[in-house]
Amino acid sequence: MSAFLRPADADEPPLTLLPDQAVYRPVSSHLAIAPPVSVVIPAMNEAANLPHVFKTLPDWIHEVVLVDGNSTDDTVRVARELWPGVTVVPQRGKGKGDALISGFAACTGEIIVMVDADGSADGGEIVSYVSALVSGADFAKGSRFANGGGTDDMTWIRRLGNRMLTALVNAKFGARYTDLCYGYNAFWRRCLDPLALDCAGFEVETLMNIRVAQAGLRVQEIPSHEYPRIHGDSNLRAVRDGLRVLKVIARERGAGRKRVPRPALLTGEAR
Repeated sequence: MSAFLRPADADEPPLTLLPDQAVYRPVSSHLAIAPPVSVVIPAMNEAANLPHVFKTLPDWIHEVVLVDGNSTDDTVRVARELWPGVTVVPQRGKGKGDALISGFAACTGEIIVMVDADGSADGGEIVSYVSALVSGADFAKGSRFANGGGTDDMTWIRRLGNRMLTALVNAKFGARYTDLCYGYNAFWRRCLDPLALDCAGFEVETLMNIRVAQAGLRVQEIPSHEYPRIHGDSNLRAVRDGLRVLKVIARERGAGRKRVPRPALLTGEAR
């Protein structure tokens, strides 16, 4: 059993001090973890969706970091009402990548989980991501197309584009992903240095996946189900966003970053 895991007694209080003084948080009746988990939620005018997002978050997480993209609605107020200890980070720049980078910098947990604010992600899946990390993975990558995953929110053109871009990244960077453009992921905070994120837009998710492969980090794909946005309109545009992803792939391929040989496959990793 990993040093980060031990059986949890369902009758124990929420926090338990073991002889080594590590603080363990019961995750289920069979699992407890020591590493604190931070959840980063980039949001702009998502007040109507946040109740659905926060309702699914497990109560054992260490902190929620909400990055507010200059919202003009009650996003910040609603977040504070729903999660009184929430850390609110005002976004200085623009774009999802910029928001995530700001949120990652504010995290104090050892494990960081990325969750969208539109209600499309089920926070109940976080336990699967964390379990993969404490079992040996460096990066737990959500996949809508791994066995057990699914999506209710992709048009055929986006599905086709994602499949083609995924195949391209796999061929060019030696990865074996089943899903490229998906924002539900988790990783150890120590991975931020090799990722060296420097992308402000939506394509940050592709950049992360490419640099994970280049750094030779241990990846485990997590089957995930994507639900439709609950309120509001999506900012995704298939052609525009596909071209931006292609530019990132070309830039990273031309940058000549040395790719570290991949470690042995982890159980459950996409093949």
